[in-house]
Amino acid sequence: MTSSTNPVIKGAADPHAMVVGQTVWVYPTYSAGHGHAQFYAFSSDNLTDWQRHGPVLDLAEVPWVKEDQAPRHYAWAPCIVERDGSYYFYYSVGPQNPTPSRIGVAVGDNPAGPFRDSGKPLLTGGKGFEAIDPMVFADPKSGACYLYAGGSAGRRLRVFELNPDLVSFAKEIPVETPPHFTEGVFMHVRDGIYYLSYSEGSWNRSSYCVHYATSDSPTGPWTYRGKILASNESAKGPGHHSIIRSPATNEWLILYHRWEGRTGDGPYKGSRDTCIDRLEYDDQGLIRPVVMTGK
Repeated sequence: MTSSTNPVIKGAADPHAMVVGQTVWVYPTYSAGHGHAQFYAFSSDNLTDWQRHGPVLDLAEVPWVKEDQAPRHYAWAPCIVERDGSYYFYYSVGPQNPTPSRIGVAVGDNPAGPFRDSGKPLLTGGKGFEAIDPMVFADPKSGACYLYAGGSAGRRLRVFELNPDLVSFAKEIPVETPPHFTEGVFMHVRDGIYYLSYSEGSWNRSSYCVHYATSDSPTGPWTYRGKILASNESAKGPGHHSIIRSPATNEWLILYHRWEGRTGDGPYKGSRDTCIDRLEYDDQGLIRPVVMTGK
């Protein structure tokens, strides 16, 4: 991967990445010029050339979405996990006001979809909690799957253990919301250390950035470690990320969105773009600040 590749997907925000074999799949918030109620997937074998798939899920085909009677709905910030050959696609449905946002889950037999909705919301917001930004983590130690969700105006993190069917909850696990948390949580594990990373700030301003905390379990308690991704002179508001290991080199990579060609502190208008950079650790397992690359 060279520094000339960024941004890799134009108009794609909130990228959730998954590796299948030698292919990297990305599931973003993406309007494609056809409104904001569809989800698409992107795949690449070299992290430079990307193929678009979909729509992999259209909110117009999910009956429960319209039950809140909101005049318009938005397809936000999905994530995906594979279990026993099936792909479970979790997604946010807006608006947040005046009706609460919701999280749904759909299932498919291919990372390219299509995904079939499970028939009802998995989680509904309310009482100061916004049901947005799902992230599902399969713990390699216990085999349990956890769903992390929440943030934005509520700035509250909630964690649930999923049942084996992955479309319902076994229980909610009380967790502490880490410092500087706004939204967009991601969990990964390396050498026995669990890394909870997340975005802070306003999504359309230069204040948007990524912090992280560590733990010896996927549900905390968290030790706050600092900021690892922030605006510079040429790229603004980097965040809402995911983390993978490159199938080609085995190095750690962070995928995130940012605003290109903007000046000042915002608010910015238009579309954000997905970028990829290396994620590096020091000899104590702490994440070094990410160096953003570009053309």
